Amino acid sequence: MANTQTDGSAQKKPLRLWPGVVIVALQWLLRFGVPLVAPDALLIGVFGGLIGGLAVVLWWLFFSRAQWQERIGALVVMVLAMVATPSILHESIATGNMGMMFPIYAIPVLSLAFVAWAVASRNLTGGLRWATMVAAVVVACGLWALMRTGGNTTDLSHDLSWRWSQTPEERLLAQAGDESMAQLPATVAAEAGRPDNSWSSFRGPDRDSIVRGVRIETDWTTSPPVELWRRPVGPGWSSFSVSGDVFYTQEQRGDDEVVSCYQATTGEPVWRHQDKARFWESVGGAGPRGTPTHHDGRVYTLGATGLLNALDARDGTVVWSRDAAADTGAELPIWGFSASPLVVDDLLLVAASGALVAYDLETGDQRWTGPTGGEGYSSPHLVTIDGVEQILQQNGAGIVGVTFDGTKLWEHEWSGYPIVQPALTPDGDILISVSDKSGTRRLAVDHQPSEQGPGVWTVEERWTSIGLKSYFNDFVIHNGHAFGFDGNILAAINIEDGERKWKGGRYGGGQLVLLADQDLLLVLSEKGELALVGATSDQFKELARFPAIKGKTWNHPVVVGDLLLVRNAEEMAAFRLPLAR
Repeated sequence: MANTQTDGSAQKKPLRLWPGVVIVALQWLLRFGVPLVAPDALLIGVFGGLIGGLAVVLWWLFFSRAQWQERIGALVVMVLAMVATPSILHESIATGNMGMMFPIYAIPVLSLAFVAWAVASRNLTGGLRWATMVAAVVVACGLWALMRTGGNTTDLSHDLSWRWSQTPEERLLAQAGDESMAQLPATVAAEAGRPDNSWSSFRGPDRDSIVRGVRIETDWTTSPPVELWRRPVGPGWSSFSVSGDVFYTQEQRGDDEVVSCYQATTGEPVWRHQDKARFWESVGGAGPRGTPTHHDGRVYTLGATGLLNALDARDGTVVWSRDAAADTGAELPIWGFSASPLVVDDLLLVAASGALVAYDLETGDQRWTGPTGGEGYSSPHLVTIDGVEQILQQNGAGIVGVTFDGTKLWEHEWSGYPIVQPALTPDGDILISVSDKSGTRRLAVDHQPSEQGPGVWTVEERWTSIGLKSYFNDFVIHNGHAFGFDGNILAAINIEDGERKWKGGRYGGGQLVLLADQDLLLVLSEKGELALVGATSDQFKELARFPAIKGKTWNHPVVVGDLLLVRNAEEMAAFRLPLAR
C-alpha cells in the first residue's frame, strides 16, 4: 500500500525535462560544434553524438518522471524505428561509413526530436500524446530515407542531397549524347603515339610528384592562373597521364568503365574506350581509382574491378586485355583496385590488392606473380638501392623489394592498409606509411653482394614518427625534409630523425606536387582550391590561394610546363600557370 501511494504521488509531479534539454544541447555541441572549430576532434564529435543518445535514453527511463508504460513504450518505438529504417534507406546511406552513417547522423536528430516532443507535449494526455511521440520518432528516422550521399570526405562529413535529385554523373549522361570527338591535327595525333616522359604515369615519370625546370609567379593577386577550359567528367579518382597535347584519364559513365583521351589545350574529347564494369562503394562513390600509364604509343590502365587494358594511344583500339583479379585470385578490396600500372623494361607490373603480377608488355601474357601480403592500394614503385634496380610493393603485411623476375629480395613487416607511395631518400633509405595512425617510418635497406649468389639483404628501422601521418595523401621529399599531410593538416618532418618542424594549413584530403626549383608546394585541397605553400623547414607559409574546381577533390594534380590539370569526380579543368620572369 505504501508503494502504491509513493507511485501515485510520483505521477502527480511534473515531468523532469531540463536534464533532457541539457543533454541534447551538449550532444549537438559535441557532435557538430566541436568538429567545426577543431577538425582534429572529429572522433569526439562522433562519440559525443552516440553517447548523448544513450544519455537521453537513461534520462527518460530513470529521471524523467514519465509513467513507466510511457517510458518503456517510447524506448520500444525508438529501437524499432532505428532497426527498421535501414531497410528503406538509399544504399549510400545504409552502407556509408561502413554501415555506421545512419546511427551516427540519426541518433542526434532522433534525440533532438524526442526531447522536443517531450517538451512540447508535456500537457497532452492519452492517445494524442502517444500519437505525437510515434510521429516524432518516425519522422526523425524516416527523414533519412529521403536522402542519399555521394560519399564522405576525410573528416567524415557527407554531401547529402535528396534521394530523387540527379547525381552529377546522371547529369553528365543526359548531356553526353551531344558530345563529339575532336579531330586532332595530324601532328598532334602523331605525338600521342610517341614516347613522352613529361608526365607519363601516376605522380609523374618517377612517381614522386616532383616538378623540375618550372618557375611560376607566386603573387596570384596580380598574376593568377588563367583558366583554359572546364568540363564535366564521369566519377572516379584517376589522375592524368600526358603525351604532347593530349592526356588520358579514367572515369565512370553509367554501367561503363571508361578510359578517355582529351586534348590538353581545349579539353575536347578525342576517343573513349568502354568496358562493361561498374564499381561503387559508399566512401568514394563510383568509378575507377587508378591512373593510366602512357608508354611508347600505348596506354595501360587498371580498372576498379581488376580489368587491365593495353590501348593504342592514338585511337583507343584494344591491343590486349586481361583480368588481373582472375589472374591473381585477388578478391575485390573494399575500396576497389586502386593501383596504377608500371612499365619496367618489357614488363607491365600491376598491384592487384597487394598481389604483384607481371605481364608481357607486348602480348599481355602473364609472366609471373610475385609476393602477396593482403589488401593494399599502393602502386608498384621502381627504385635503385645499392645499385640494384627493384620494384617496391606495399601490401597489408608490409613492404617488399622484388626483382624483375619476381624474386623477393627483402621484406619489412608493418601491417596496415597502405594507400600512399613509398619514397626514396637521397641516401637510399625508404619512407613508408601504412595507415591513418601509423605515422611515417624510415627504413635502411642494405645489400652485401656475394660472388656465389644474390648476396644478403637486411632491413633496419631507423625511426618511426607520428609527426607525419600520410595515409591518404602522398608526400614529397625535398631538402632533407618530407612534406605531406598529418591527417588533414599540412606538415613537415626532418627525414634524419622524423622530428616535426611545422604543421599548418587545413586542406582536407588534398594532394600536392613539389615545384623543386622554387621550394614550393602546389596544393590542391579537398574542396578544390589551389594553394601555394613554401616547401621550407622553418615555418608553414601559404603564399597564395585560388579557387579551381568545386566538389570533393581527391585526385592528384598534374603540372607539365606551365599547364596545370585538375579534376575530381564531377569536373576537370586546365589552367595556364603564370611563369616567373
